[in-house]
Amino acid sequence: MSTVALVTGGNQGLGLALVRGLCERLGPDAVVYLAARDAKRGRAAVSRLRGEGLTARPALLDVTDDASVRALAAAIAEEHGGVDIVLSNAASRISPDLDAASQVGGFVDANNHGTNRMLKAFVPLLRDGARYVVVASFFGTLTQLDPRLHGLFDTARMSLEDVGTVMDSYAAQVGEGTAAEAGWPEWINVPSKVGQVASMRVAARDLAGERGIVINAACPGLVDTAASRPWFEDMSKAKSADGAAEDVLWLALLPRAAREPYGELVQYRAVVPWV
Repeated sequence: MSTVALVTGGNQGLGLALVRGLCERLGPDAVVYLAARDAKRGRAAVSRLRGEGLTARPALLDVTDDASVRALAAAIAEEHGGVDIVLSNAASRISPDLDAASQVGGFVDANNHGTNRMLKAFVPLLRDGARYVVVASFFGTLTQLDPRLHGLFDTARMSLEDVGTVMDSYAAQVGEGTAAEAGWPEWINVPSKVGQVASMRVAARDLAGERGIVINAACPGLVDTAASRPWFEDMSKAKSADGAAEDVLWLALLPRAAREPYGELVQYRAVVPWV
């Protein structure tokens, strides 16, 4: 049975590097889906990899669209019966030149509800020993939040729907101009990353290591991409997309017998504490 892998947001940057790395490591017999919301860009990325001697399959996927996520899950289930590796990498960009209120709704929809849509659709398709990685950030821990907000992310008890509700409430507060008063940080990337890691923790808790499946979140570190450059003046220590992909791929390709790390945020192959 061929290994089946899926990378969302796979047509550029870190996502493309992850697809490239999976193709190289899994070999030509594996099926590696490069998912992109723009079909033309997805096909162009697949063609680029083909020029490097690597084979990936394009897949149309918009993580902000319930029907799109369900359709891809159904297609993979029908053709392969399941999936072995899912790298949930798709994310929306934000700009320092625009106010937070005008960006937060779409950002939360793509990064947080998108993460939840993927978990709901693809965790049920995971084969025995599968690996699922949510690409997040070092910022995705409770240590980055005011203690007043910690109780909102009680991942021992909440559901994915609860995480979504918290993030919608946060986005509404940003729009109303009351988020700072409630204790939320100014940069909307931080709460979004906390929400992503919270969703991963909820999914991992519910699965509880069943059938050898391992679920984690990964911080790739600072990556030199178009999405990062507007936010950081000094990119001298940033990794290339291919360099940053290495540690994410390490998580995705943990030996079949490995059970740890599990339900953790991992940066540079070390666990980043949630609290």
